[in-house]
Amino acid sequence: MNKKIKYWVDIADYDLETAKAMLQSKRYLYVGFMCHQAVEKILKAYYIKLTDTQPKFTHRLTYLTESTKLEDELSDEQKYFIDELEPLNIEARYPTCKEKLFKKLSFEKCKEIITNTEGFVQWIKKKL
Repeated sequence: MNKKIKYWVDIADYDLETAKAMLQSKRYLYVGFMCHQAVEKILKAYYIKLTDTQPKFTHRLTYLTESTKLEDELSDEQKYFIDELEPLNIEARYPTCKEKLFKKLSFEKCKEIITNTEGFVQWIKKKL
């Protein structure tokens, strides 16, 4: 595997493990954030595989799926997951409605986000 791709894959795996640690410590806000980071980084690995260049600096998952032409391959469930995950990057950094966000991110919801992240990351890894 190309060194640049391996870098992004390794850090995506690290972020996913961090999300699991955040779940165990009940830091639910950061579960969503770290899952977003894992998906972002695995998409950047895929971008490099396709283009042999570094992606532009972005945290937008929809941009990364569009620029890699993945949006046509995504299932409806994956599209919903990306839409659900994308705002958690900003909301975790700048929680304007912290109480509302905490209500949204229960232990069960965070487990679901982690499971969906694991599935998405594995799906992209198969494409690498």
